[in-house]
Amino acid sequence: MKITFSRAAGVLLLGGVLAAGCGWTAREPVPVEGVAEASTTKALPFDLPATATLRASKQKVFAHYFTPYPVSLDNKAPETDYYARNYLSPAGEGGIHQAYGGLLRDRPAPRASISGDYQLEDMKREVRTAVAAGLDGFTVDLLNLSATSPHRKRVELLVKAAEQVDPGFRIVLMPDMTATQIKGLDAAGLAAELAGLAKSPAVYRLPDGRVVVSPFKAENRTADWYAALSTAMTGLGAKPALVPVFLNFGANYKNYASVSYGFSNWGNRSPNLQGGIGGNISASHGLGKIWMQPVAVQDERPNQGIYDEANNTENLRTTWQNAIDGGADWVQLTTWNDFSEGTQFAPSPHNDGAYLDLASYYLTRLKTGKWPVIARDTVYLTHRTQAASLKPTSGGQTKFMVPRSGTATPRDKVEVLTFLTAAAQVRATIGGTASTYDAAAGVQARLFPLANGTNTASVTRNSATTATVTSPFTVTATPPVQDLQYHAVSSGRP
Repeated sequence: MKITFSRAAGVLLLGGVLAAGCGWTAREPVPVEGVAEASTTKALPFDLPATATLRASKQKVFAHYFTPYPVSLDNKAPETDYYARNYLSPAGEGGIHQAYGGLLRDRPAPRASISGDYQLEDMKREVRTAVAAGLDGFTVDLLNLSATSPHRKRVELLVKAAEQVDPGFRIVLMPDMTATQIKGLDAAGLAAELAGLAKSPAVYRLPDGRVVVSPFKAENRTADWYAALSTAMTGLGAKPALVPVFLNFGANYKNYASVSYGFSNWGNRSPNLQGGIGGNISASHGLGKIWMQPVAVQDERPNQGIYDEANNTENLRTTWQNAIDGGADWVQLTTWNDFSEGTQFAPSPHNDGAYLDLASYYLTRLKTGKWPVIARDTVYLTHRTQAASLKPTSGGQTKFMVPRSGTATPRDKVEVLTFLTAAAQVRATIGGTASTYDAAAGVQARLFPLANGTNTASVTRNSATTATVTSPFTVTATPPVQDLQYHAVSSGRP
Protein backbone atom coordinates (compact mmCIF):
# COMPACT_ATOMS: atom_id res chain seq x y z
CA MET A 1 0.00 0.00 0.00
CA LYS A 2 1.16 3.54 -0.67
CA ILE A 3 1.46 5.43 2.59
CA THR A 4 2.59 8.95 1.74
CA PHE A 5 4.53 11.00 -0.75
CA SER A 6 8.15 11.90 -0.04
CA ARG A 7 10.60 13.60 -2.40
CA ALA A 8 13.60 11.99 -0.80
CA ALA A 9 14.75 8.79 -2.41
CA GLY A 10 17.41 6.42 -1.18
CA VAL A 11 20.62 5.55 -2.84
CA LEU A 12 22.11 2.78 -4.85
CA LEU A 13 25.70 2.18 -3.83
CA LEU A 14 27.72 -0.39 -5.73
CA GLY A 15 31.12 0.06 -4.19
CA GLY A 16 30.73 3.77 -4.74
CA VAL A 17 29.89 3.34 -8.44
CA LEU A 18 26.50 4.51 -9.60
CA ALA A 19 26.03 3.39 -13.18
CA ALA A 20 29.19 1.69 -14.38
CA GLY A 21 29.07 -2.08 -14.42
CA CYS A 22 25.37 -2.25 -13.64
CA GLY A 23 24.65 -4.29 -16.76
CA TRP A 24 21.89 -2.03 -18.01
CA THR A 25 21.26 -1.48 -21.72
CA ALA A 26 18.43 0.57 -23.16
CA ARG A 27 15.32 -1.10 -24.46
CA GLU A 28 14.93 -0.50 -28.16
CA PRO A 29 12.97 2.74 -28.63
CA VAL A 30 10.09 3.20 -31.02
CA PRO A 31 10.08 5.99 -33.59
CA VAL A 32 9.19 9.44 -32.29
CA GLU A 33 6.80 10.00 -35.14
CA GLY A 34 4.55 7.02 -34.80
CA VAL A 35 3.37 3.75 -33.36
CA ALA A 36 5.69 0.82 -32.94
CA GLU A 37 5.13 -2.03 -35.35
CA ALA A 38 6.22 -5.58 -34.58
CA SER A 39 9.12 -5.57 -32.16
CA THR A 40 12.47 -5.98 -33.90
CA THR A 41 14.45 -6.35 -30.72
CA LYS A 42 16.15 -9.66 -30.10
CA ALA A 43 16.27 -9.04 -26.36
CA LEU A 44 12.91 -10.71 -25.80
CA PRO A 45 12.60 -14.50 -25.87
CA PHE A 46 9.66 -14.12 -28.29
CA ASP A 47 8.50 -11.80 -31.05
CA LEU A 48 6.19 -9.14 -29.67
CA PRO A 49 3.09 -8.70 -31.85
CA ALA A 50 2.59 -5.44 -33.70
CA THR A 51 1.25 -2.55 -31.65
CA ALA A 52 -1.96 -2.50 -33.71
CA THR A 53 -2.56 -6.18 -32.87
CA LEU A 54 -2.07 -5.65 -29.17
CA ARG A 55 -4.21 -2.52 -29.02
CA ALA A 56 -7.08 -4.24 -30.83
CA SER A 57 -7.68 -6.24 -27.64
CA LYS A 58 -10.30 -5.12 -25.14
CA GLN A 59 -7.85 -6.00 -22.38
CA LYS A 60 -5.70 -3.01 -21.48
CA VAL A 61 -2.38 -2.84 -19.66
CA PHE A 62 -1.25 0.36 -17.97
CA ALA A 63 1.70 1.17 -15.72
CA HIS A 64 1.42 3.40 -12.66
CA TYR A 65 3.55 6.52 -13.23
CA PHE A 66 4.81 8.31 -10.11
CA THR A 67 5.82 11.92 -10.80
CA PRO A 68 8.47 12.32 -8.04
CA TYR A 69 10.93 10.16 -10.00
CA PRO A 70 11.32 11.22 -13.64
CA VAL A 71 14.34 10.07 -15.62
CA SER A 72 16.35 13.09 -14.45
CA LEU A 73 15.72 15.82 -11.91
CA ASP A 74 18.46 18.23 -13.00
CA ASN A 75 19.91 17.02 -16.34
CA LYS A 76 23.36 16.47 -14.85
CA ALA A 77 25.70 13.56 -15.47
CA PRO A 78 24.45 10.47 -13.62
CA GLU A 79 27.54 10.27 -11.42
CA THR A 80 26.75 13.70 -9.93
CA ASP A 81 23.05 14.29 -10.52
CA TYR A 82 20.36 14.73 -7.89
CA TYR A 83 19.71 11.00 -7.65
CA ALA A 84 23.38 10.28 -7.00
CA ARG A 85 23.98 13.17 -4.60
CA ASN A 86 20.80 13.08 -2.58
CA TYR A 87 18.58 10.08 -3.17
CA LEU A 88 21.10 7.27 -3.42
CA SER A 89 23.61 8.58 -0.93
CA PRO A 90 22.92 8.08 2.79
CA ALA A 91 24.44 11.53 3.33
CA GLY A 92 22.14 13.15 0.78
CA GLU A 93 19.65 15.94 1.49
CA GLY A 94 21.56 17.03 4.54
CA GLY A 95 21.80 13.54 6.01
CA ILE A 96 18.07 13.11 6.66
CA HIS A 97 18.21 9.57 5.22
CA GLN A 98 21.35 8.44 7.03
CA ALA A 99 19.52 6.24 9.55
CA TYR A 100 18.09 3.95 6.86
CA GLY A 101 21.01 4.11 4.42
CA GLY A 102 19.43 6.46 1.89
CA LEU A 103 15.91 6.75 0.62
CA LEU A 104 16.40 4.73 -2.58
CA ARG A 105 18.34 1.66 -3.60
CA ASP A 106 17.79 2.05 -7.35
CA ARG A 107 17.08 4.85 -9.82
CA PRO A 108 15.77 5.41 -13.35
CA ALA A 109 18.16 4.18 -16.03
CA PRO A 110 20.83 6.87 -16.17
CA ARG A 111 21.67 8.97 -19.19
CA ALA A 112 24.17 11.70 -20.09
CA SER A 113 23.15 15.35 -20.04
CA ILE A 114 21.11 16.39 -23.08
CA SER A 115 20.31 19.73 -24.71
CA GLY A 116 16.94 21.38 -25.15
CA ASP A 117 13.83 20.67 -23.10
CA TYR A 118 15.26 17.70 -21.24
CA GLN A 119 12.14 17.13 -19.16
CA LEU A 120 9.93 16.71 -22.23
CA GLU A 121 12.54 14.56 -23.96
CA ASP A 122 12.73 12.32 -20.89
CA MET A 123 8.96 11.91 -20.88
CA LYS A 124 9.09 11.00 -24.56
CA ARG A 125 11.72 8.42 -23.74
CA GLU A 126 9.49 6.86 -21.10
CA VAL A 127 6.51 6.75 -23.46
CA ARG A 128 8.62 5.11 -26.16
CA THR A 129 9.87 2.52 -23.69
CA ALA A 130 6.33 1.70 -22.58
CA VAL A 131 5.07 1.47 -26.17
CA ALA A 132 7.96 -0.81 -27.12
CA ALA A 133 6.95 -3.13 -24.27
CA GLY A 134 3.35 -3.34 -25.51
CA LEU A 135 1.71 -1.16 -22.86
CA ASP A 136 -1.45 0.79 -23.61
CA GLY A 137 -0.58 3.75 -21.41
CA PHE A 138 0.24 5.13 -17.98
CA THR A 139 -2.01 5.62 -14.99
CA VAL A 140 -0.50 8.83 -13.66
CA ASP A 141 -0.57 9.52 -9.93
CA LEU A 142 -1.89 13.07 -9.48
CA LEU A 143 -0.21 14.33 -6.31
CA ASN A 144 -0.59 18.08 -6.73
CA LEU A 145 -2.56 19.95 -9.39
CA SER A 146 -1.73 23.50 -8.33
CA ALA A 147 -0.36 25.62 -11.17
CA THR A 148 3.08 26.02 -9.61
CA SER A 149 3.61 22.39 -8.61
CA PRO A 150 6.44 20.47 -10.33
CA HIS A 151 4.16 17.43 -10.21
CA ARG A 152 1.49 19.25 -12.21
CA LYS A 153 4.16 20.25 -14.73
CA ARG A 154 5.36 16.65 -15.05
CA VAL A 155 1.82 15.42 -15.65
CA GLU A 156 1.36 18.00 -18.39
CA LEU A 157 4.71 17.04 -19.92
CA LEU A 158 3.77 13.36 -19.83
CA VAL A 159 0.49 14.12 -21.59
CA LYS A 160 2.33 16.23 -24.16
CA ALA A 161 4.90 13.50 -24.71
CA ALA A 162 2.15 10.96 -25.36
CA GLU A 163 0.57 13.32 -27.89
CA GLN A 164 3.86 13.76 -29.74
CA VAL A 165 5.25 10.24 -29.60
CA ASP A 166 2.21 8.02 -30.18
CA PRO A 167 -1.37 9.19 -30.74
CA GLY A 168 -2.65 5.83 -29.49
CA PHE A 169 -0.85 5.84 -26.14
CA ARG A 170 -3.19 6.81 -23.30
CA ILE A 171 -2.85 8.60 -19.97
CA VAL A 172 -5.29 7.58 -17.22
CA LEU A 173 -5.95 10.27 -14.62
CA MET A 174 -5.44 8.93 -11.09
CA PRO A 175 -6.04 11.57 -8.42
CA ASP A 176 -4.21 10.49 -5.28
CA MET A 177 -6.77 10.82 -2.51
CA THR A 178 -4.01 10.60 0.11
CA ALA A 179 -2.14 13.67 -1.20
CA THR A 180 -2.55 16.88 0.80
CA GLN A 181 -3.31 19.18 -2.14
CA ILE A 182 -5.80 16.77 -3.71
CA LYS A 183 -7.56 16.25 -0.38
CA GLY A 184 -7.89 20.01 -0.12
CA LEU A 185 -10.02 20.24 -3.27
CA ASP A 186 -13.77 19.89 -3.17
CA ALA A 187 -15.58 17.86 -5.83
CA ALA A 188 -16.09 20.87 -8.09
CA GLY A 189 -12.46 21.93 -7.75
CA LEU A 190 -11.08 18.51 -8.61
CA ALA A 191 -13.58 18.19 -11.45
CA ALA A 192 -12.31 21.43 -13.00
CA GLU A 193 -8.69 20.25 -12.85
CA LEU A 194 -9.47 16.82 -14.32
CA ALA A 195 -11.65 18.28 -17.06
CA GLY A 196 -8.83 20.63 -18.00
CA LEU A 197 -6.37 17.77 -18.37
CA ALA A 198 -8.96 15.71 -20.24
CA LYS A 199 -8.95 18.20 -23.11
CA SER A 200 -5.87 16.40 -24.40
CA PRO A 201 -6.57 13.57 -26.87
CA ALA A 202 -3.93 11.55 -25.02
CA VAL A 203 -6.10 11.29 -21.90
CA TYR A 204 -7.93 7.97 -21.95
CA ARG A 205 -11.59 7.99 -22.89
CA LEU A 206 -13.84 4.98 -23.39
CA PRO A 207 -15.38 4.46 -26.83
CA ASP A 208 -18.50 6.24 -25.56
CA GLY A 209 -16.44 9.35 -24.76
CA ARG A 210 -16.29 9.06 -20.97
CA VAL A 211 -13.01 10.07 -19.34
CA VAL A 212 -11.49 7.30 -17.23
CA VAL A 213 -10.75 8.58 -13.72
CA SER A 214 -9.19 6.12 -11.27
CA PRO A 215 -8.83 7.62 -7.76
CA PHE A 216 -6.07 6.08 -5.65
CA LYS A 217 -7.30 5.08 -2.17
CA ALA A 218 -10.78 5.95 -3.30
CA GLU A 219 -12.26 5.11 0.09
CA ASN A 220 -10.90 8.43 1.39
CA ARG A 221 -14.05 9.98 -0.13
CA THR A 222 -17.65 8.76 -0.06
CA ALA A 223 -19.66 7.50 -2.99
CA ASP A 224 -21.80 10.64 -2.73
CA TRP A 225 -18.67 12.77 -3.08
CA TYR A 226 -17.75 10.94 -6.30
CA ALA A 227 -21.30 11.37 -7.55
CA ALA A 228 -20.83 15.11 -7.12
CA LEU A 229 -17.49 14.90 -8.91
CA SER A 230 -19.15 13.06 -11.79
CA THR A 231 -21.91 15.64 -12.04
CA ALA A 232 -19.40 18.49 -12.06
CA MET A 233 -17.17 16.88 -14.69
CA THR A 234 -20.18 16.07 -16.87
CA GLY A 235 -21.20 19.73 -16.73
CA LEU A 236 -17.72 20.61 -18.01
CA GLY A 237 -18.02 18.25 -20.97
CA ALA A 238 -15.85 15.52 -19.46
CA LYS A 239 -18.26 12.88 -18.14
CA PRO A 240 -16.15 10.40 -16.14
CA ALA A 241 -16.03 6.62 -15.92
CA LEU A 242 -14.79 5.98 -12.39
CA VAL A 243 -12.49 3.04 -11.69
CA PRO A 244 -11.66 3.45 -7.99
CA VAL A 245 -8.48 1.87 -6.64
CA PHE A 246 -9.08 0.69 -3.08
CA LEU A 247 -6.60 -0.20 -0.41
CA ASN A 248 -9.32 -2.38 1.13
CA PHE A 249 -11.42 -3.68 -1.74
CA GLY A 250 -13.58 -6.14 0.21
CA ALA A 251 -14.73 -3.60 2.77
CA ASN A 252 -15.61 -0.89 0.28
CA TYR A 253 -16.47 -1.93 -3.26
CA LYS A 254 -20.21 -2.50 -2.79
CA ASN A 255 -20.63 1.00 -1.40
CA TYR A 256 -19.22 2.49 -4.61
CA ALA A 257 -20.99 0.32 -7.17
CA SER A 258 -23.54 2.98 -8.06
CA VAL A 259 -20.89 5.49 -9.13
CA SER A 260 -18.29 3.16 -10.68
CA TYR A 261 -17.53 1.80 -14.13
CA GLY A 262 -15.04 -0.65 -12.67
CA PHE A 263 -12.94 -1.51 -9.64
CA SER A 264 -9.35 -2.12 -8.69
CA ASN A 265 -7.18 -2.46 -5.61
CA TRP A 266 -3.56 -1.66 -4.84
CA GLY A 267 -2.84 -5.31 -4.07
CA ASN A 268 -0.11 -7.20 -2.25
CA ARG A 269 3.52 -7.83 -3.13
CA SER A 270 4.04 -11.38 -1.91
CA PRO A 271 2.99 -14.57 -3.73
CA ASN A 272 1.40 -16.15 -0.65
CA LEU A 273 -1.14 -13.28 -0.54
CA GLN A 274 -2.48 -13.58 -4.09
CA GLY A 275 -5.18 -16.17 -3.50
CA GLY A 276 -8.01 -13.63 -3.54
CA ILE A 277 -7.47 -12.31 -7.07
CA GLY A 278 -10.04 -14.59 -8.68
CA GLY A 279 -12.62 -13.67 -6.05
CA ASN A 280 -12.05 -9.95 -6.59
CA ILE A 281 -12.52 -10.31 -10.32
CA SER A 282 -15.68 -12.39 -9.87
CA ALA A 283 -17.11 -9.92 -7.37
CA SER A 284 -16.54 -7.04 -9.77
CA HIS A 285 -17.98 -8.87 -12.76
CA GLY A 286 -20.95 -9.91 -10.64
CA LEU A 287 -21.82 -6.24 -10.26
CA GLY A 288 -21.30 -5.57 -13.95
CA LYS A 289 -17.98 -3.78 -13.41
CA ILE A 290 -14.64 -4.21 -15.13
CA TRP A 291 -11.65 -5.19 -13.00
CA MET A 292 -8.15 -3.67 -13.20
CA GLN A 293 -5.72 -6.16 -11.65
CA PRO A 294 -2.52 -4.92 -10.01
CA VAL A 295 0.59 -6.80 -11.12
CA ALA A 296 3.77 -6.22 -9.14
CA VAL A 297 7.38 -7.30 -8.88
CA GLN A 298 8.30 -6.51 -5.27
CA ASP A 299 8.28 -3.83 -2.56
CA GLU A 300 11.01 -2.52 -0.26
CA ARG A 301 10.85 0.75 1.69
CA PRO A 302 14.01 1.70 3.56
CA ASN A 303 12.53 4.86 5.06
CA GLN A 304 9.54 2.94 6.42
CA GLY A 305 11.66 0.01 7.61
CA ILE A 306 9.58 -2.63 5.83
CA TYR A 307 9.67 -4.95 2.81
CA ASP A 308 7.69 -7.77 1.20
CA GLU A 309 9.15 -11.15 0.29
CA ALA A 310 8.48 -11.49 -3.43
CA ASN A 311 10.32 -14.80 -3.91
CA ASN A 312 12.39 -13.60 -6.88
CA THR A 313 10.00 -13.36 -9.88
CA GLU A 314 7.33 -15.55 -8.29
CA ASN A 315 5.09 -12.66 -7.22
CA LEU A 316 5.33 -11.14 -10.69
CA ARG A 317 4.48 -14.41 -12.41
CA THR A 318 1.72 -15.28 -9.93
CA THR A 319 -0.10 -11.95 -10.20
CA TRP A 320 0.06 -12.10 -13.99
CA GLN A 321 -1.14 -15.70 -14.14
CA ASN A 322 -4.02 -15.06 -11.76
CA ALA A 323 -5.04 -11.98 -13.75
CA ILE A 324 -5.13 -14.07 -16.92
CA ASP A 325 -6.89 -17.05 -15.34
CA GLY A 326 -9.45 -14.84 -13.59
CA GLY A 327 -10.38 -12.88 -16.69
CA ALA A 328 -9.12 -9.44 -15.65
CA ASP A 329 -10.22 -6.71 -18.03
CA TRP A 330 -7.33 -4.35 -17.38
CA VAL A 331 -3.97 -4.64 -15.65
CA GLN A 332 -2.06 -1.96 -13.78
CA LEU A 333 1.65 -2.54 -13.31
CA THR A 334 2.37 -1.26 -9.82
CA THR A 335 4.53 0.58 -10.44
CA TRP A 336 6.39 2.04 -13.41
CA ASN A 337 8.75 4.16 -11.32
CA ASP A 338 8.03 4.45 -7.61
CA PHE A 339 11.64 3.94 -6.61
CA SER A 340 10.93 4.93 -3.00
CA GLU A 341 8.89 1.74 -2.65
CA GLY A 342 11.20 -0.35 -4.82
CA THR A 343 8.33 -1.43 -7.08
CA GLN A 344 9.67 -0.22 -10.44
CA PHE A 345 9.10 -1.99 -13.77
CA ALA A 346 10.88 0.80 -15.66
CA PRO A 347 14.39 -0.09 -16.83
CA SER A 348 16.93 0.72 -14.14
CA PRO A 349 20.49 -0.16 -13.16
CA HIS A 350 19.16 -2.96 -10.93
CA ASN A 351 16.67 -4.66 -13.24
CA ASP A 352 18.30 -4.53 -16.70
CA GLY A 353 14.85 -4.15 -18.33
CA ALA A 354 14.10 -7.73 -17.27
CA TYR A 355 10.83 -7.13 -15.43
CA LEU A 356 9.40 -5.23 -18.37
CA ASP A 357 10.44 -8.09 -20.66
CA LEU A 358 8.43 -10.49 -18.52
CA ALA A 359 5.47 -8.12 -18.52
CA SER A 360 5.58 -8.09 -22.32
CA TYR A 361 5.38 -11.88 -22.36
CA TYR A 362 2.35 -12.07 -20.11
CA LEU A 363 0.50 -9.11 -21.60
CA THR A 364 0.78 -10.78 -25.00
CA ARG A 365 -1.04 -13.80 -23.57
CA LEU A 366 -3.65 -11.59 -21.91
CA LYS A 367 -4.34 -9.64 -25.08
CA THR A 368 -4.13 -12.35 -27.75
CA GLY A 369 -5.40 -15.35 -25.80
CA LYS A 370 -2.32 -17.36 -26.80
CA TRP A 371 1.05 -17.84 -25.18
CA PRO A 372 3.82 -16.38 -27.33
CA VAL A 373 6.03 -18.86 -29.16
CA ILE A 374 9.53 -18.92 -27.68
CA ALA A 375 11.79 -17.83 -30.53
CA ARG A 376 15.12 -17.40 -28.71
CA ASP A 377 16.65 -19.15 -25.72
CA THR A 378 16.78 -16.56 -22.94
CA VAL A 379 17.86 -16.75 -19.30
CA TYR A 380 16.86 -14.36 -16.52
CA LEU A 381 18.81 -14.34 -13.26
CA THR A 382 17.32 -12.75 -10.14
CA HIS A 383 18.87 -12.53 -6.70
CA ARG A 384 19.57 -10.23 -3.81
CA THR A 385 23.07 -8.95 -3.12
CA GLN A 386 22.92 -9.97 0.54
CA ALA A 387 21.23 -12.48 2.81
CA ALA A 388 17.81 -11.32 3.98
CA SER A 389 18.78 -11.38 7.66
CA LEU A 390 22.06 -9.53 7.22
CA LYS A 391 22.34 -6.05 8.75
CA PRO A 392 25.32 -3.91 7.76
CA THR A 393 27.49 -2.95 10.71
CA SER A 394 29.37 -0.11 9.01
CA GLY A 395 28.19 3.04 7.29
CA GLY A 396 26.02 4.38 10.09
CA GLN A 397 22.71 2.72 9.21
CA THR A 398 20.59 2.25 12.33
CA LYS A 399 17.08 1.64 10.95
CA PHE A 400 16.58 -1.64 9.11
CA MET A 401 13.79 -3.14 7.08
CA VAL A 402 11.79 -6.05 8.50
CA PRO A 403 9.27 -8.28 6.71
CA ARG A 404 5.75 -6.92 6.46
CA SER A 405 3.23 -8.81 8.58
CA GLY A 406 1.74 -11.69 6.59
CA THR A 407 4.35 -11.70 3.84
CA ALA A 408 6.04 -14.90 2.72
CA THR A 409 8.90 -16.20 4.84
CA PRO A 410 12.07 -14.41 3.70
CA ARG A 411 14.34 -16.63 1.67
CA ASP A 412 17.86 -16.48 0.22
CA LYS A 413 17.66 -17.88 -3.29
CA VAL A 414 18.97 -17.29 -6.78
CA GLU A 415 16.36 -17.93 -9.47
CA VAL A 416 17.28 -19.10 -12.95
CA LEU A 417 14.25 -18.47 -15.17
CA THR A 418 14.62 -20.00 -18.62
CA PHE A 419 12.66 -19.45 -21.82
CA LEU A 420 13.71 -22.27 -24.16
CA THR A 421 12.81 -23.13 -27.74
CA ALA A 422 13.49 -26.80 -26.96
CA ALA A 423 14.82 -28.91 -24.11
CA ALA A 424 18.39 -28.05 -23.18
CA GLN A 425 20.98 -28.31 -20.47
CA VAL A 426 21.42 -25.38 -18.09
CA ARG A 427 24.60 -24.75 -16.14
CA ALA A 428 24.31 -22.41 -13.15
CA THR A 429 27.32 -21.25 -11.17
CA ILE A 430 26.22 -19.68 -7.91
CA GLY A 431 28.93 -18.11 -5.80
CA GLY A 432 31.51 -20.42 -7.38
CA THR A 433 29.50 -23.64 -7.07
CA ALA A 434 28.45 -25.11 -10.42
CA SER A 435 25.30 -27.17 -11.03
CA THR A 436 23.89 -28.61 -14.22
CA TYR A 437 20.30 -29.62 -14.90
CA ASP A 438 18.05 -30.55 -17.80
CA ALA A 439 15.46 -27.89 -18.56
CA ALA A 440 12.30 -28.41 -20.56
CA ALA A 441 11.12 -26.33 -23.49
CA GLY A 442 9.06 -23.30 -22.55
CA VAL A 443 9.26 -21.40 -19.27
CA GLN A 444 10.86 -22.94 -16.18
CA ALA A 445 12.20 -21.56 -12.90
CA ARG A 446 14.92 -23.25 -10.88
CA LEU A 447 16.12 -22.09 -7.43
CA PHE A 448 19.60 -22.29 -5.89
CA PRO A 449 20.83 -21.26 -2.44
CA LEU A 450 22.22 -17.72 -2.36
CA ALA A 451 25.98 -17.63 -1.78
CA ASN A 452 28.55 -14.87 -1.67
CA GLY A 453 30.22 -14.20 -5.00
CA THR A 454 29.14 -14.05 -8.63
CA ASN A 455 26.18 -15.75 -10.33
CA THR A 456 26.11 -17.00 -13.91
CA ALA A 457 23.93 -19.26 -16.05
CA SER A 458 24.18 -20.66 -19.56
CA VAL A 459 22.10 -22.82 -21.90
CA THR A 460 23.64 -25.57 -24.03
CA ARG A 461 21.99 -27.67 -26.71
CA ASN A 462 23.77 -30.11 -28.99
CA SER A 463 27.12 -28.94 -27.63
CA ALA A 464 26.41 -25.32 -28.61
CA THR A 465 25.86 -22.52 -26.08
CA THR A 466 22.69 -20.68 -27.03
CA ALA A 467 22.37 -18.22 -24.15
CA THR A 468 24.54 -17.04 -21.30
CA VAL A 469 24.31 -14.40 -18.61
CA THR A 470 26.53 -13.20 -15.78
CA SER A 471 25.09 -11.03 -13.06
CA PRO A 472 27.17 -7.88 -12.41
CA PHE A 473 25.76 -7.77 -8.88
CA THR A 474 28.11 -9.46 -6.44
CA VAL A 475 26.57 -11.11 -3.39
CA THR A 476 28.44 -9.96 -0.31
CA ALA A 477 28.56 -10.41 3.46
CA THR A 478 29.48 -6.74 3.89
CA PRO A 479 26.97 -4.61 1.99
CA PRO A 480 27.35 -0.83 2.40
CA VAL A 481 23.61 -0.50 3.16
CA GLN A 482 20.76 -2.95 3.64
CA ASP A 483 19.19 -3.72 0.26
CA LEU A 484 16.49 -6.38 0.10
CA GLN A 485 15.20 -5.89 -3.43
CA TYR A 486 15.85 -8.50 -6.07
CA HIS A 487 18.26 -7.55 -8.85
CA ALA A 488 17.65 -8.96 -12.33
CA VAL A 489 19.67 -9.53 -15.49
CA SER A 490 18.87 -11.11 -18.85
CA SER A 491 20.96 -12.98 -21.40
CA GLY A 492 19.04 -11.02 -24.02
CA ARG A 493 20.51 -7.73 -22.78
CA PRO A 494 24.27 -8.30 -22.47
